[in-house]
Amino acid sequence: MDPQWVPDTEARERARITEFARFVGKADVDYRQLWQWSVERPDTFWRRLWEFFELGPTPETVLATAEMPGAQWFPEVRLNYVDQVVRNAREDRPAIVDLNEDGDEREISWQELLDRTAALAQTLREFGVGEGDRVVGYLPNIAEAVIAFLASASIGAIWSACGQDYTAKAALDRLAQLEPVVLVAADGYRYGGRVHDRVDEVRDIRAGLPTLRATILVSRMNPAPDGFLDWDSATSGAAELHPAPVAFDHPLWVVFSSGTTGLPKGIVHGHGGVLLEHLKAVGLHSDIGADDVFFWFTSPSWMMWNFQVAGLLVGATIVCYDGSPSFPRPDALWELASRREVTVLGTSPGYVLACEKTGVVPRNDHDLAALRSIGVTGSALPPSLSLWLRDNVGARVSSISGGTDVVSAFLGGTPTVPVWPGELSGPYLGVALDSFDANGKSVRGQVGELVLTQPLPSMPIYFWNDPDGTRYRQAYFDAYPGVWRHGDWIMITEHGGVTMHGRSDSTLNRNGIRMGSSDIYQAVERMPEVAEALVIGAEQPDGGYWMPLFIVPTDGVQLDAALIDRIKAEIRASASPRHVPDEIILAPGFPHTRTGKKLEIPIKRILQGADPAAVVDRGAVDAPDLLNWFAEQALARDRGV
Repeated sequence: MDPQWVPDTEARERARITEFARFVGKADVDYRQLWQWSVERPDTFWRRLWEFFELGPTPETVLATAEMPGAQWFPEVRLNYVDQVVRNAREDRPAIVDLNEDGDEREISWQELLDRTAALAQTLREFGVGEGDRVVGYLPNIAEAVIAFLASASIGAIWSACGQDYTAKAALDRLAQLEPVVLVAADGYRYGGRVHDRVDEVRDIRAGLPTLRATILVSRMNPAPDGFLDWDSATSGAAELHPAPVAFDHPLWVVFSSGTTGLPKGIVHGHGGVLLEHLKAVGLHSDIGADDVFFWFTSPSWMMWNFQVAGLLVGATIVCYDGSPSFPRPDALWELASRREVTVLGTSPGYVLACEKTGVVPRNDHDLAALRSIGVTGSALPPSLSLWLRDNVGARVSSISGGTDVVSAFLGGTPTVPVWPGELSGPYLGVALDSFDANGKSVRGQVGELVLTQPLPSMPIYFWNDPDGTRYRQAYFDAYPGVWRHGDWIMITEHGGVTMHGRSDSTLNRNGIRMGSSDIYQAVERMPEVAEALVIGAEQPDGGYWMPLFIVPTDGVQLDAALIDRIKAEIRASASPRHVPDEIILAPGFPHTRTGKKLEIPIKRILQGADPAAVVDRGAVDAPDLLNWFAEQALARDRGV
């Protein structure tokens, strides 16, 4: 298969990563060589990145301790994430464009952004909020969420948030762990043509947080009820923004794992590590700068929200959108991108697949001349969808993969590297990525575990409520001591790209032959008759292995014998004849995490007989009633029905 996109000379020359290569004296090398230098000389690379983005006097010590876990970065540095936002303030274009489903638009100037941030920071100080205190949000993806985060960070407080599609209980499972002192919430959000009032949920959350000193309410639907501090009051008045210098590893925010079993893990990242990593990932690999409009369809519950906010670090305009990407039409996201002349757009494979199946042709229906790059993440992007984007949108496709764990990407597209259908173009600079077999041996051309053999600045500084680091070590370092195991199956290709093969903890192991679930999905979900699929490999008490494939057909399609045969044939031809499922079962739908991931492991455990209440927090999934359906399938199987 040939590349679907190859950078021409002009694209290479104008890329910011080319400017960086010149800056470090590597103008005559290709990207692979630049990456090799970055991982062989991490002290030099990260120091030069600091200098390239003009973050201040060059620190003497970059990596004081390289051992994982426990790497210590820039020990003498004091800084604040918000300083970089202030440095990029400008008058010629907005900082934030705020959109909703009703067609309302707000432009937040850089001056208003900084003024409201300063005023809210002063309000927080008046409530006694200081370094290390927690400020939390229950908010949709709106400009106020960005301002609340920046105000908290500017005074050294720790920010955490979740979107309003979470129930009060699910929000409390996360936010109550932090014992916050201030809650910033909205009275509701819009999605799919409906207004969702959340005032009662806000009251329940407030009642479940006894440490609160104040609740600030963003009134979007109705006037603020009594008992809340109104947003406008909290963000008005004259105040100067003076971000407090904090240690490089001072906590910036807590982001939470999906949390489908037990309490979600609170993952803590530091000011300096996030700043450097996001400048690299957004500024160099996403090629975003001061002339760009950056829009990722996301929610404050998902780390891509944090990633999008980083557009402000390079002077870009970011777009906040409260609504569905498919309302009122399947191509709503493309219409928004056209209307606001978005240059870098982020979405998910699921949305791209939905567009393909509904016959949307964005380049014919919308003016996307400004759109330069499409970022895709959340799950593996099949070759067919990558080619669909090429043919129906036209911009460079940048499929990326990383995680909440590092609040960034390990690998993905780079503007000077060709794009191959179904592949991520390669590891990001400074990411010492490898693929290991079960014995810890580096492998190529075969599926292995995604590992990192050197630290990154944005690795967690710790987990919340994990005082001795036990949970942290178990999460990443149990398999290969001193090496980060991320939990993804990957294959590094002959030209240095990477294909993703699903989570290694949900591997399909048929007669000793392992395959990632994403390989099955890529074969099946591109069929026009299939809306969504879920495959499980479940070990049985008698030593057997049951591998069912659950199917949600598209509207009007029946899962009959003919379709089942076609599905099996597609798996044989496109994935593996050894991994044709034992059964293909009609399902009413699938539960997902609030960030859209399928619940493969919890459903596997339910199908093995576990109580859904013991393996899944119902408040953390989008369709909890569907868990009961899978439990019924397990009971029926036990009865031989």
